[in-house]
Amino acid sequence: MSKLKKLANEQGSVAVEFAFVLPILIILIAGAIEFGFALCNQQVLTNACREGARAGIVAKSPRVSKEDIENIVNNYLSNHLVSPGKDKKDNIVPRIEIEYSSQNPGDDLSVEVSYQYNFLLMNSFIPKLPKSLTLTAQSVMKYE
Repeated sequence: MSKLKKLANEQGSVAVEFAFVLPILIILIAGAIEFGFALCNQQVLTNACREGARAGIVAKSPRVSKEDIENIVNNYLSNHLVSPGKDKKDNIVPRIEIEYSSQNPGDDLSVEVSYQYNFLLMNSFIPKLPKSLTLTAQSVMKYE
């Protein structure tokens, strides 16, 4: 009979231990989700740079303008960026920089994109963490 009483007393301690561990577990899972979204967005930025640079270096006459390259990058970003908790039509304002010296074959075209990723969950759990993360990607290709 004493073994049954001891087992009943330990069941309450398991619940208390779980109550201590649960917040830490939730924070770890939320952090993994947040940084997963951020990593996904980093890959989207890299691909958008690559798409813009590729469109700019293709040999055709006349060459693609900076505005056209910006439109290509913006269209790619608006279709592929992951923004949890936001509508796709919310303001996605990336900073796009396009640099080239001339548009002759063999010259470099550089497309750089920066985006401010705002955390959704982490600020709810740990308010002292930064509220956003600046993601940057760059692609440099040679004109054909």
